[in-house]
Amino acid sequence: MSDRKRRHKHKRYNGKSFIILPIIFLLGTYLVLYLAFMPTVTTIANAGGLIFANYEKDFSNEYKNIFVPVSENSTQPTVTRDEVDDNGNTVTKEYIDSSSIEFPGYGNQFGELIIEDCGINNKLFYGDDDVALRNGVGIYTGSHLPGYGSTILVAGHNNTYFNGLKNAEEGQIVTIRTSYGNYTYKINHTAVKKATDTTAYDLSADRENLIMYTCYPFDELGLTERRFFVYADYVSGPQVDTSVQEGD
Repeated sequence: MSDRKRRHKHKRYNGKSFIILPIIFLLGTYLVLYLAFMPTVTTIANAGGLIFANYEKDFSNEYKNIFVPVSENSTQPTVTRDEVDDNGNTVTKEYIDSSSIEFPGYGNQFGELIIEDCGINNKLFYGDDDVALRNGVGIYTGSHLPGYGSTILVAGHNNTYFNGLKNAEEGQIVTIRTSYGNYTYKINHTAVKKATDTTAYDLSADRENLIMYTCYPFDELGLTERRFFVYADYVSGPQVDTSVQEGD
């Protein structure tokens, strides 16, 4: 092969490389960026759809709603039980019979959570998956329901349904309405903690308390490294007697 032909072949080879290698590089870069940022982009897109839509989106076909509001003057089946108070005195307390309650299935809307001072009035779900948090706020299923005498852990998105938590202050009242009773809690403090801080809540507490949390800061989209917690004490609402089971 002559030197002239070798030079032309070399030029043709370099020309193909000049086109193919940048394409491969661009495709590889796009794939890496897609895998890295797609979760955040999806969250932003979902939030943007909720925030900037000129009509109220209806996702009611995504979940089952078992919530039937309880009026203030309605009566629920109750049981009485003698207990010893902190002073050693025997007192008789009334409880709702647990057999009369329809326990929600995972993903069911079973109530509402309201904080008037924060402009919050949300559907309350049993479970905190994407469907629940796209439609309202959700109770972590490893915690408890209102009336069961322990910790209620509720999650919501900072850019939608729990954005109003940024206005939470000590002394404000939180109302939870369920099909078996209405509950009130009083906020005692707020705190910002790392998302990995498991000391932020006690799911085995022997007293009823409400903890609400969301991503922090409030003006950031997607998952963040910190959480904003709101802690509230039980004030009122019917307690559920779990010692009385259906058929006993």
